[in-house]
Amino acid sequence: MTVTVRFAPSPTGLLHVGNARIALINWLFAKAHGGYFLLRYDDTDAERSRPEYADAIVEDLRWLGTLWDKKAFQSRRLDHYRAAAETLKAAGRLYACYETPEELEIKRRRQLATGRSPVYDRAHLHLAPGERRAFEAEGRVPHWRFRLDHKPAKWDDVVRGESQVDCASLSDPVLIRADGSFLYTLPSVVDDLEMGVTHVIRGEDHVTNTAPQMQLFRALGGEPPSFAHVPLMTDLAGAGLSKRTGGLSLRELRADGYEALALACLLAKLGTSDAIEARTSMDALVDEFDMARFGRATPKFDPAELAHLNARLLHAMGFDEIKPRLESIGLREAGPEFWEMVRPNLATLTEAGYWWRVVNATIEPVLEDADFLAAAAALLPPEPWDAATWGAWTAAIKAATGRKGRDLFHPLRLALTGRGNGPELKNLLPLIGMKKTVGRLGGETV
Repeated sequence: MTVTVRFAPSPTGLLHVGNARIALINWLFAKAHGGYFLLRYDDTDAERSRPEYADAIVEDLRWLGTLWDKKAFQSRRLDHYRAAAETLKAAGRLYACYETPEELEIKRRRQLATGRSPVYDRAHLHLAPGERRAFEAEGRVPHWRFRLDHKPAKWDDVVRGESQVDCASLSDPVLIRADGSFLYTLPSVVDDLEMGVTHVIRGEDHVTNTAPQMQLFRALGGEPPSFAHVPLMTDLAGAGLSKRTGGLSLRELRADGYEALALACLLAKLGTSDAIEARTSMDALVDEFDMARFGRATPKFDPAELAHLNARLLHAMGFDEIKPRLESIGLREAGPEFWEMVRPNLATLTEAGYWWRVVNATIEPVLEDADFLAAAAALLPPEPWDAATWGAWTAAIKAATGRKGRDLFHPLRLALTGRGNGPELKNLLPLIGMKKTVGRLGGETV
């Protein structure tokens, strides 16, 4: 059996880190088993699905490194779902219901008011032909429900272990809306069958959905795949993540300069028994991946933990490895000397852009003590400068002014770089050069 998994996002918003975690887990599982990873758009909701979001999903998955082996759009497979619906109708498993949304809501409220679960009462399961004609004469168009067998559905969940849902406690799910469009359930099962999906790995919010889906697989002549339901990730406050709000989106993290591998290292381990550590490649994450390590506790996304991993990765990268990334942020002329100078202090790669401006463009200096800075400028040694120049210059300043420690170094750093911390000035000073150094000590934006 060739392992085949799928990531099936709805293109209705930007992917956030919670979506990305599910995609990554599927991808890692497939690659760890020598299998296939499918990207399948759940885009049958024509009103909410947008092509720009479909494009954004492709961009985000490529950035994360979770490349798919095959891509499909459910909106292009409607004939397959119509054929499956006819099969279910012929078998007596799909039946027409003519209640309006308002009528169904009234039923639901009455059930809740009397302490009952709001389960559909199957009032239209056995409508006579005359009753159907009467409803249609009123202008009503039916929606279609899948008739469940009222028995428990049991499966051995890869994450949760022995699992069970009693289908007698569930409403017969609507598979086709009154406008003829398909809800998630039928296209999902049809595609899983036809695409040979062997494992459905998704969030635990789908546990209850598994029971009717298992019956639907069998009603269409197939066997259900294996299921794995992982706990949903939240933010630090315990709030759920939403792609519609754009918070913690991959696009946002990418714009903030985070490395895709740092995010992958974090997401691959959240919710597992493994320590979260930086790795040098996606292959290393594949080699370590084991679904058995996922637990039932709710994982929480900590931006500080991502920042820590990101910094560790950057600090370990050599120039040849980072060169394409520097070019991607516009630093095409940056060389090994510049990278070796800035990398120990970077939290994100975008910060390198600031230090490039410090060396090669203009910044606005921060003047803490103009008289002291003027005295320091007068003591600058002649060029050429090297790594020893900073020590010789500050020693001369100390001897002339009596200043030392923070009182000496901090005003110089603010004037030369505009910031109170950063790369070592012994390495930075020769790259800034005499002209910019003199100008900034005098308060010029150079």
